[in-house]
Amino acid sequence: MSQAVHTIQLAGTDQSFPCAENDTLLRAALRNGIAFPYECNVGSCGNCKFELLEGVMASCWPEAPGLSDKDRARNRGLGCQSRPTGPLQIKLRTSDKYAPQFPPVRTPAKLIASRVITHDLSEFTFQTDAPMPFLSGQYALIQMDGIAGPRAYSMSNVGLFSGESQGGNLIEVQVRRVPGGQGSAHLFDHLKPGDRVEIDGPYGMAYLRENIERDILCIAGGSGLAPMVSIARGTFSSPRMAGRKLSFFYGARAIQDVCGLDMLTTLPQWQERGTYQAVVSGANEEEHLPEGYLRGFVHDAVAQTYGDRLQQMEIYFAGPAMMGQSLLKTLIDLKVPMDQVHFDQFY
Repeated sequence: MSQAVHTIQLAGTDQSFPCAENDTLLRAALRNGIAFPYECNVGSCGNCKFELLEGVMASCWPEAPGLSDKDRARNRGLGCQSRPTGPLQIKLRTSDKYAPQFPPVRTPAKLIASRVITHDLSEFTFQTDAPMPFLSGQYALIQMDGIAGPRAYSMSNVGLFSGESQGGNLIEVQVRRVPGGQGSAHLFDHLKPGDRVEIDGPYGMAYLRENIERDILCIAGGSGLAPMVSIARGTFSSPRMAGRKLSFFYGARAIQDVCGLDMLTTLPQWQERGTYQAVVSGANEEEHLPEGYLRGFVHDAVAQTYGDRLQQMEIYFAGPAMMGQSLLKTLIDLKVPMDQVHFDQFY
């Protein structure tokens, strides 16, 4: 059944866009080239706030933590959680940096394969009905039957390069099994090859910048491995980045969590241009670490390894919120310019 489509007018501008009742304001805006600010896309960060001036809308998640009681009293909403029930006029400050490189596509897809990476991390490969172009480092939303709301997962396969526009039909995501997590439990325990999902993407601002001539540092933890592997694959495959060096740090709680090196050593010229460092935070002093592993937190290891040299690097990171916060503080303390640091907020 086709969904009713409503016009969303941006107050004080001549910009408007159509939004179906089963879409959100944020995603519909991006599909139409509107530079709607956002980050997490799942109701947590609050970066996609707007003010409703006219009309009535529905919320996918009324209790979303990205919106405070004060925001609700002021008639504010989250673009990623708001759906129109009629024409709307909203107050929104757009920003060119959020203009989509590729407009997001909603497409049915089927699971075609999965493989185990560690005891609690697996990679899932989907074939989409429609091509979905994306840049290395971006993410997509996956909606599974019986699960309330989509889940945001980063792609691990390589994206398109400068000048390319024709996307492929394969999407690979790496997912960590979260205790009590309905989305990851469904992927690990119920979804079988041939089962259908809906994929919506691409999204995210932490994509590979091919035009930057600085060497690259990737820092990952948990399922943050996926976008960092995608960045690495893009770096070693892009004709524009030949000769660029890349350092890859992976922070893990335990030895059994360490992963990613096997995906990197197969890249062309990895031995000449790439380095990998595992950092284990949960090992006690008596526990023997494999040769080359460091003991401690990954943000400390990065600071001790590079120090002021971080100011000359292009830095990408993804992982648990606490890792990201500690790393960001470290980079600020070391006076790394923030336009050289790229990450998407996930909670």
